[in-house]
Amino acid sequence: MHIKEEIDTPLPHHVGKITSSVRNSNAKYIIEGEYANTIFKVEETSGDVYAFERLDREKKAEYELTALIIDRTNNRSLERPSKFIIKVYDINDNAPVFVQKVFNGSVPEMSPVGTSVTKVTAVDADDPTVSGHATVTYEVTTGGEYFTIDDSGVIYTKEPNLDRETKSTYEIVVQAKDAPGFSGDSSTATVIITLSDINDNFPVFKHTSFHFKVPENISVGGEVGRVKVEDIDEPQHRNTRYSFIQGEFRDTFDIEANPYTNEGIIRPKKPLDFETVSEYKFSIEATDPTVNLRHFKPGNPRSISTVTIEVTDVDEPPVFTKLPYEFKVRENHAEVKTLGSVHAEDPDAAKRKIRYIQRRASPSGDYVRVSNSGVIQLPKPLDREFSSSYNITVAAVEILEDGRLSDRESHAHVHVIVDDVNDNAPELVSPEEPRVCENAAPGKVIVRISAVDKDETSPRGFFRYSLATEDSNFSLIENYDNTANITVRYGQFNRELAKFHYLPVLISDNGDPDLTSTNTLVISVCKCNEKGDFTFCEERAKQVGVSIQALVAIFICIFTIIVIVLLILLRKRHKKDLSGLGRNVAEIHEQLVTYDEEGGGEMDTTSYDVSVLNSVRKNGLKAEAAPCPYAQVQKPPGNITPGAGGMEMMIEVKKDEADNDRDLLPYDTLHIYGYEGAESIAESLSSLGSGSSDSDIDYDFLNDWGPRFKMLAELYGSEPSEDFVY
Repeated sequence: MHIKEEIDTPLPHHVGKITSSVRNSNAKYIIEGEYANTIFKVEETSGDVYAFERLDREKKAEYELTALIIDRTNNRSLERPSKFIIKVYDINDNAPVFVQKVFNGSVPEMSPVGTSVTKVTAVDADDPTVSGHATVTYEVTTGGEYFTIDDSGVIYTKEPNLDRETKSTYEIVVQAKDAPGFSGDSSTATVIITLSDINDNFPVFKHTSFHFKVPENISVGGEVGRVKVEDIDEPQHRNTRYSFIQGEFRDTFDIEANPYTNEGIIRPKKPLDFETVSEYKFSIEATDPTVNLRHFKPGNPRSISTVTIEVTDVDEPPVFTKLPYEFKVRENHAEVKTLGSVHAEDPDAAKRKIRYIQRRASPSGDYVRVSNSGVIQLPKPLDREFSSSYNITVAAVEILEDGRLSDRESHAHVHVIVDDVNDNAPELVSPEEPRVCENAAPGKVIVRISAVDKDETSPRGFFRYSLATEDSNFSLIENYDNTANITVRYGQFNRELAKFHYLPVLISDNGDPDLTSTNTLVISVCKCNEKGDFTFCEERAKQVGVSIQALVAIFICIFTIIVIVLLILLRKRHKKDLSGLGRNVAEIHEQLVTYDEEGGGEMDTTSYDVSVLNSVRKNGLKAEAAPCPYAQVQKPPGNITPGAGGMEMMIEVKKDEADNDRDLLPYDTLHIYGYEGAESIAESLSSLGSGSSDSDIDYDFLNDWGPRFKMLAELYGSEPSEDFVY
C-alpha cells in the first residue's frame, strides 16, 4: 500500500483495501502491528484500511502491519495471516538547512581568483530518491563582490588583490534553497573568512637618524643601542637584515637583528678609545630578502637611516704594552738579580704615574718579586728541581693626584722559565731486596738496577754504571738502556762469613759537567733448595730515622711543657709568700713562742729566753706570756713605766692594739690562762704545769734517748727548780 504525506488532507484518509479469496458472510477483518488500531484502522466487514492521522515521511517513511481474517461466530481464522507495508510518499515539503549557523574559512592574502577558501553544507530532509526533492543550490547574498560559491558549497575567491594589511577579515552570508521550480524555501548561514599573512612588505625605519652615547670602556660585544623599523607583516614574516652602507670605521661595529623584536642591535667589534675617536657616523640599511616579490606592493624595498655614536670619556685602568711577559733564567744563578720589567701606561689624557703590585704567585712564596717601578727581581737563586717555572700576577695601579692609589687596576701574567743546570747526580732506584743463593753459579743474574736523575735527561746518552771496586764476588753488566745487571762472578757464597754483602755502585750521567753518585746495594745471601728457590734469608735490620722537622717539633713541645710547669711552680710560691706576709700578731692570739722547727731538742733553747719567763713570774704574770721572738715589734705606748721588762712591754703593746682595733673579735687577748677550766672534768689542760702534775708516769727513760731529748728529760724527768716556771 502507498500513501502520500498530506498536510491539509481531511481525516480519515483511505489508504487501501484488504482482500480475501474466501467467501464467507461471517468473515471479519483485523489488523495487527505497529500503530494498528491507532493511526491505522480497518473496516471489519469490507477490509478497507484508513489513516486517522496526518503522516510525515520525514518522521517515518514505512509502516509494517499484519492482516487477519476470522470467523465472526467462533473467532477461528479463515486464512493465514498476511503482512503488508504502507509506504509514505514524499511531497517536497522541507527547505534545506545548514548544518551550522556560522562557518569559518581562511585564505592567504593576494591569492589569485578561484582560490578555494572553505566549504559549507546544507541538508534537505526530503526524499533524495525523488528527483528535485533533496537538491540544494547555494548563493552568496552578502559579500558576493569578493567571494563566490558553487553548487557543492565550496567558496572561492572572486577578487585577486585581497590585502590583509587593508582588511584582514570578511563576513559573508550564504543562502541554501531547493532546486528551481520547487517550493523555493531556503535558509542562510554566515561565513567568516580571514586573510592569512604573507611576507609582502619591506621594513621601514621609524626615524631617519639615531643618536647613541656609549662609554669608551664598553666591552666588546656589548650593546651600544637599538634601531627600530616598522614591518606591517605578521611577526613570523619579519626577517629584517641590517647592514652598514656608508661612513668610516664601519668595521668597528656590528649590527644584528633581534628575532623577537625585529630591532637592530649595534655592538662594538673592537675596543673603543675616546682619546682616538670620540664620535662615529655612518648610514645603515634595512631590508627583507624573504619578501615575496610577486605580490610586492609599489614602494622602496630599501630603508636607510643615519646612526651617530658618541663615545664618552671614562677613567680607564692602565694598559700593559705587552702581554704576556716571559723571562728565562738558569737555575742557581746567584749573579742574576733582575730579569726585566713590565710596563703599563695610563690611556687617559691625565697620563698618571703607575705603581706595580704583586697579586698572586705560583708556587706561593718569595721567589719572584716586582718592584714599585715594575722591575722583576729574584731575591734568591731559583731551583729548577723545586719548580721548573714560576708565575706571578702583576697589577698596575694609577697614582692619583693626592697620592692615593686608584681602585681601578689591570693585570699582567709574568712567566719565568728556569733552565736546567746539571747539579744533581743520578740516584739508584731502590729495587726489591736483592738476594743470592749460597751455591749460585757464576754469571747468575741477581738483580737489574736502574737510576733516576732530578735534572733534565741529557740528550747525549744513557747513565753509566760501574762498581766502585772489583774486589768482590759480583760483576756489573750494562744493558745500554739505562739499566744494568748485577751478576755472580765466582759463586759459592758462605753465609757463616757474611749474610749480607754491601756492594758500592757508581752511577754517572752525561751532563755538562757529568756527575757521579755512589750507591750501596745490599745483597742478602740465602739458603736455597736444589731448584734454586730461596728457603731461608736473614732479615736485615731496617733503620728507623726521625726527620729534622719531627725532632724540632718534639723539642718545641718539651720546652713548652717545661715553661708551663715553671710558671705553675712560681705562681704557687708567690701565693705562699703572700699568705705568709698576711700573718700578723693579731692572728697568733695566745701564742707566745713560735717554733719554725719541730722537735728541736736542745736547740730549742735559742727560741726563747728562760730568764724572761722568770722575770715575768716575779712580776706576778703567768709563764705563758713569754713574748714571741718573731712577733712584730711596735712602738710601746706612753703609759709604760721606764725600766719595765720586755714581757711587760709586750703585754702593754697587745693591750693597746686591742683597745684601738675595732675590727677584732670581742675576745680577751690580755689574759693568758694556764688552766682551761679548773672546775671542769678535764681540769688543767696547760702543758706548762705538766711538770708538777700528779701523773704516775716516769719520764726518766727520756735520758736514754740521746741529747736531742735532754730538755724534755729535764722538764718531765725531775722536779723543777723553784726559781723557774715552765
